Amino acid sequence: MTKTFDAIIIGAGQAGPPLAARLTAAGQTVALIEREQVDGTCVNTGCTPTKALVASAKIAHSVAHAKEYGVSIGATPEVDFNAVLRRAMAISEKSRSSVESWLDGMVGLTLVRGHARFTGPKRISVGGDSYEADQIFLNVGARAAIPDIPGLDQVEALTNSDLFWLKERPQHLAIVGGGYIGLEFAQMFRRFGSRVTIIERGPHLAGKEDPEISEAIRDVLEAEGIAVRTNAECIHFSRSETGPVVGVDCTTGEPEIACSHILLAVGRQPNTDDLGLEQTRVESDKRGFVRVNDRLETNIPGIWALGDCNGKGAFTHTSYNDFEIVASNLLDGGDRKVSDRVMSYGLYIDPPLGRTGLSEAQALANGHKVLIGKRPMTRVGRAVEKGETQGLMKIVVDAETRAILGGAIFGPGGDEAIHSILDMIQMGAKVDALTNTMHIHPTVAELVPTIAGELAPAAMHEP
Repeated sequence: MTKTFDAIIIGAGQAGPPLAARLTAAGQTVALIEREQVDGTCVNTGCTPTKALVASAKIAHSVAHAKEYGVSIGATPEVDFNAVLRRAMAISEKSRSSVESWLDGMVGLTLVRGHARFTGPKRISVGGDSYEADQIFLNVGARAAIPDIPGLDQVEALTNSDLFWLKERPQHLAIVGGGYIGLEFAQMFRRFGSRVTIIERGPHLAGKEDPEISEAIRDVLEAEGIAVRTNAECIHFSRSETGPVVGVDCTTGEPEIACSHILLAVGRQPNTDDLGLEQTRVESDKRGFVRVNDRLETNIPGIWALGDCNGKGAFTHTSYNDFEIVASNLLDGGDRKVSDRVMSYGLYIDPPLGRTGLSEAQALANGHKVLIGKRPMTRVGRAVEKGETQGLMKIVVDAETRAILGGAIFGPGGDEAIHSILDMIQMGAKVDALTNTMHIHPTVAELVPTIAGELAPAAMHEP
């Protein structure tokens, strides 16, 4: 027997529950199918528990450096690693339980637990039961990519999700991948007391950033005792009598690194490989990301893809914005598009990086003539007062139109302060409007209008 609904949502991540709420409020019947835990990667193994760990790591770091602020602490502080993990997972559990309660009370919603597979263009099977709807929304998310690295079968390599179930703190954590996930775990575990080595194939950490941002990130991590190995051209794994070994084969440094644990942090892959998409003729790219248009519609009418599985962003905020776009267009008569949003994100090491719009390199590659405003955190009063002077802030402006193209703030509160640039870009404001804006003192953000008023060609800025 086939159960029929107005809409089926596959995946209860960040876009799924709010979309279900809007559709049911409009009088539609909705089946929300989830094979694991509601609330998706963000709450269960992503943002929520990770940032809780970052917070614990910052406390440990602050206590260790208390004397620099004139504060004496009698006993040597110790990190209870299991207590740290319990705190993080308790925060996740509270958030997940709240969403589950919300869904349980949602009139018109049927929450289905199990693995969904298409058996026809608009028909889905879950555990032997069949479901059908004219509207299908794919919100299946993504998972850690497992690269094809020689010797991987000889070691027990971990993903970011596995780290939450460790029984003890790693003695030496080798992280393969110098992107945002790897960098956050690198710093937090170093602050928990582990030795940490980051191994990156490319020449820079956080390779999407402009070189001075990438180098500032590296400086921060190395200052805390994290070993960084870039240009690792021949990564491979093996096992010795004492534990796993990572072959690096860099031009400098030891060719092999003995460690206690290995974390793979080399990207994400969409959870579309076991959906039976071939039954629908929905198109996907060679990596498995579902192809969508500017309104998040697939090539098959009545099927949409939201969140990480569509390749239009890999963040909680982009997933939620996907929901807002689809709900507005379907229910409010809107004409919202993915291309209307300004891509922005944060890197949550300490200090955090906030990034929005185009980097300098991206702007130049897109044919813009650019002006740059830039200032090191050593010249930002609030950063000096806090004793957190690592990093810099930067704004990128089109030299001809005076349009703000992008910005980066790597320093205390950078993940919050960046919104003053993001909002200006979203509104289409010229840089002069930002220059003439009064910000609060003492803050990091108060220097945003200042650097906007100190624009110069990039070549005139010191590296």
